[in-house]
Amino acid sequence: MKEFKGKTAVITGGASGIGRAMGELFLAKGMNVVLADIEQNALDATVVALSVSGGRCIGVVTDVSRAADVQRLADMAMTEFGAIHIACNNAGVFAGGLLWEESLADFKWQLDVNVWGVVHGIRTFVPIMAAQDSECHIVNTSSMAALTAMPYSGIYHMTKHAVLGMSESLYHELAFHVPNVKVSVLCPEAINTGIAASERNRPSAYSGEGDIVESDARALVSQALTDSVAVGIGPDVMAQRVFDAIVQERFYILSEDAWRDAAHTRLDDIRQGRNPTFAPPVNL
Repeated sequence: MKEFKGKTAVITGGASGIGRAMGELFLAKGMNVVLADIEQNALDATVVALSVSGGRCIGVVTDVSRAADVQRLADMAMTEFGAIHIACNNAGVFAGGLLWEESLADFKWQLDVNVWGVVHGIRTFVPIMAAQDSECHIVNTSSMAALTAMPYSGIYHMTKHAVLGMSESLYHELAFHVPNVKVSVLCPEAINTGIAASERNRPSAYSGEGDIVESDARALVSQALTDSVAVGIGPDVMAQRVFDAIVQERFYILSEDAWRDAAHTRLDDIRQGRNPTFAPPVNL
């Protein structure tokens, strides 16, 4: 895709972090932007802030774990703007700890948002784009966690591995059947976002008695993530990487820092058939 003016982008997890940065950049490129988020107040404030530039920006409260919500998001985008050219399945959450100590609710919450949110996005947006006689692009937010495996965050790694694998399969399927639609997978490293405070958006369905198990491992990884993102690179860097990948029709959007080295170590483990090496990024 080379022309952006007048086209429409839909972004989940759009009220903050990478989602908001993508919205801001797309607006600067002359696009219409539809931001989706589960946080009503944050979404409203973001729409107001981004609309100051003069671009057309609307917000739709959306729980990406629900297929009906994502369909409603698409319907509102189509009603308002008549087409969807870029869809960024970006919403994500995190909760850590030892795999055998984490609750089933921890598993379900992260799977519902991080994986099913992308599933619903693919099943909703691809058919719309396939019916349009125009260049379109899907961006699925995974993580460098999809190319590595660290302790105390196994559920998150699992969900991001799933997004990467699903996106790779989607790449081939689109090439065979819907060539006007391209796909990229965004694999951020430590970014200065609010993901360390994901629990602020944890619905009551995942927060009942026994659903949040406090443990030393959970506290350890929570603090490590908080410290890491506090000094992480800005979301605007990710937004620019996404934009460049769309222009270049490039699938993998990867980190160039120590996370890439950790990913290479894991690949070497696989190639050589050796046991997993504990090789955390030095800036973790």
